[in-house]
Amino acid sequence: MKRVVKATLVAAMLFSVVLGQGVVAKAETVTSVVTAKPTTSAVPTATVKPIATPVPIMRDNLFKFGLKKEVDLPVTISAGGLTYTLEKLMFYDVKSKEAQSLMKMYGYSDNIYKSPTKYMIWTKLTIENKGSKVIQVSAVDLNEKWHLKVDSVNLLAPTPGKTMLELNNKEALWNWVLKPGGKLSSYQMYGYFKDPSVISIYASFGGGFEEKYIVKRPGE
Repeated sequence: MKRVVKATLVAAMLFSVVLGQGVVAKAETVTSVVTAKPTTSAVPTATVKPIATPVPIMRDNLFKFGLKKEVDLPVTISAGGLTYTLEKLMFYDVKSKEAQSLMKMYGYSDNIYKSPTKYMIWTKLTIENKGSKVIQVSAVDLNEKWHLKVDSVNLLAPTPGKTMLELNNKEALWNWVLKPGGKLSSYQMYGYFKDPSVISIYASFGGGFEEKYIVKRPGE
């Protein structure tokens, strides 16, 4: 009988130990769940870059003469398959640094810009041959295909001494040839003797003619 009681007591003690260990294990599990801190993932902050404002291109300085333009540059005219686009039109005092620098750079004669010439006019242009035949201004064909007209006067482009022998020069145009589909951008210089009031460009080629006014006479 004593052995039965002892065995029962031993079994009870072992059960309580096992039960206690289970409670402790569960308590540790609960504690670990409760005390576990949630992980946070760092979200990068997006940097918003300001949109750059494009700088407007200065295509003319006619405002210095108080002129009201009919159209803004660039202006395009066409005749006989040739298109001429005036991209830029700048009037410089012939004695200014800008004028003197350009004249020396491309070899324009100083004699052309002495009195009574008041302004050196610097133009940027683009020409394109949309016809089926070769178009050129050279020893083969000396006829001008377009004109810059100021106050009803067709201005003559002087010879750039340093580039005159080059064909299709992109800095100071003189001799040029365009095959069908050909296109060229370059610059031309002119001179004028007073403040402008009326300005137009016109093309005359292959039986075609077109003129566009940049500045009309006041009241017209």
